[in-house]
Amino acid sequence: MHYLAQLMLTLAQGAAKLPQERVRRHGLWVLGQMHPDGGFPGRQGPSDLYYTSFALRVLALCGMLDQEVANQVEGFLRTQMQQRVSVVDFFSFVFSALLLQELCGCKLLESGEPGWLGRVEAQLEELRRPLGGYASGPLAPHASTYHTFLVLVCREGLGLKEPQPHRVSQFLLSQQRPDGGFVDLAVMNRSGTNPTAAAVEALRLLGALSPEVAQKAAQFLLQRQCPEGGLAANTRVGLADTLSTFTGLWALYHLGHLGQVDHTAVQEYLRQVELPTGGFLAAVVDEQADVEYTFYGLGIGALMQLVANRPEES
Repeated sequence: MHYLAQLMLTLAQGAAKLPQERVRRHGLWVLGQMHPDGGFPGRQGPSDLYYTSFALRVLALCGMLDQEVANQVEGFLRTQMQQRVSVVDFFSFVFSALLLQELCGCKLLESGEPGWLGRVEAQLEELRRPLGGYASGPLAPHASTYHTFLVLVCREGLGLKEPQPHRVSQFLLSQQRPDGGFVDLAVMNRSGTNPTAAAVEALRLLGALSPEVAQKAAQFLLQRQCPEGGLAANTRVGLADTLSTFTGLWALYHLGHLGQVDHTAVQEYLRQVELPTGGFLAAVVDEQADVEYTFYGLGIGALMQLVANRPEES
């Protein structure tokens, strides 16, 4: 089972323990954001591959990704297959197609032109940098922890073996700082929650996450919990955000330290960013929900339901 399928299966187990009226409310809100072309927008504008990917994940967690909805979204994705898109949008397309394939049997990835997969692999190699990691785009000079994680997930989902796992592992390990956290770019000194979570998950995919590295990363993430309950993006930011809270908790779940988080405080944070009409905010100071943060919000709620079933490391 590939990484994205494991992610969704784990979160679905937690979401099933949430009040279903609450889950359904958020699913209906996201479904209401769908455009006639089958795609989903950000906070405004036309359908967007990035947000469509997150909308699919929400609908899957809510049990609302039926065949009719899947066919509509597949139609939108087909219109994007021949378009030139950003690296992140391309990953969003692949992740959406994999999710539709896993849950609804859509064969979107099998309908590409002959040689499509080979061209994808060649394009991914264009992102590799001398240190072994992958950059955010063809013109980006430095490898990125986050984009290296995205490439590894994409490769695994498409059945493309990583040809240089040791070099990638060494790059990722070089991104860890003395405080236990990781940076996104080698030129950075301040560790962040999101690159730390990305590095942990990437090293897990490569089978290269040592106990020492894992322990230090866990301690860094645990220290990012803010007074309002969520996790902050880095040591300089004093305000929690929903993205960092989800990614940090997801990594801590795999590191075996999720039970050490103040769960009551997390639930209070979640209450503050959850809208009664459906949708979640990016932070307590935000005023408008979107489908991306609604996935993170539901994911946080699902992870909190799994805490009692996850043994902690000493």
